[in-house]
Amino acid sequence: MIFFLGNIRRCTYVHCDVANEDQVKILVNTTVNSHGKLDIMFSNAGILSPSDQTVLDLDISQFDRLFAVNARGMALCVKHAARAMMEGRVRGSIVCTGSVAATHGTPRRVDYTMSKHAVLGLVRAASLQLAAHGIRVNCVSPNALATPLTCASFGLETEEMQMLYAHNARLRGMVLTPKHVADAVLFLVSGDSEFVTGHDLVVDGSYIGG
Repeated sequence: MIFFLGNIRRCTYVHCDVANEDQVKILVNTTVNSHGKLDIMFSNAGILSPSDQTVLDLDISQFDRLFAVNARGMALCVKHAARAMMEGRVRGSIVCTGSVAATHGTPRRVDYTMSKHAVLGLVRAASLQLAAHGIRVNCVSPNALATPLTCASFGLETEEMQMLYAHNARLRGMVLTPKHVADAVLFLVSGDSEFVTGHDLVVDGSYIGG
C-alpha cells in the first residue's frame, strides 16, 4: 500500500527489496543525499502467505519468505533509518505497520500472525533503545483492509472483502479505508505526538479477535 500524506511537492521512487540489507541502505542513503536528512520512516512493506497455513501444515519455505519481508525487512528499515537520524542529529519518527494479528491469536495464517508479533516486539525494543537519541518508534495496527493483495488471497471482490472485514469490527456504520490508517500514521509522525513512543495505535473498530 502507498499512502500520500499531506501535500507532497516532490516525490522520488527507489526500488527496494526490504529483505535485502544493501538495498535498504541504498534507499536510506538516497533519501539523505537528495534531501539532506531523514526525518520520517514509515515502514509499510508486508506480504501474506500464498496458502492458509496452520501450525500443523506449516510450510517452512513460505514461512521463511514471509519473515524475510515482514520481520527482517521491518528490522532493516528501522535499523538504517535510525542510524541516518542519529548521524544527522535528527529527532526523527519511525512508524511500522503492524496488525491486529499482533495482539490476537488466529485460527490460520500462523506465519503471518507470528511475523506481526515480531513487528510489535521490534517497536517496543527499538523505542527504548533509541529514546536517548530523541528518536520515536511507534506502530499502527489496522484491522484488515480490502486491498488487491487481500482480495486476491481470499478470491473475493473488494465489496465482498469489505463486508467480511466489517463483520469483524464492533464499530458499525463504517468501513476501514487506507485513509483511516494514513491519518493514524500522520498523527504519529507529526508534532502532535512528540511525546509518544513505543505505542501500538490500533485502527480496528474494536476488532473481534479469535
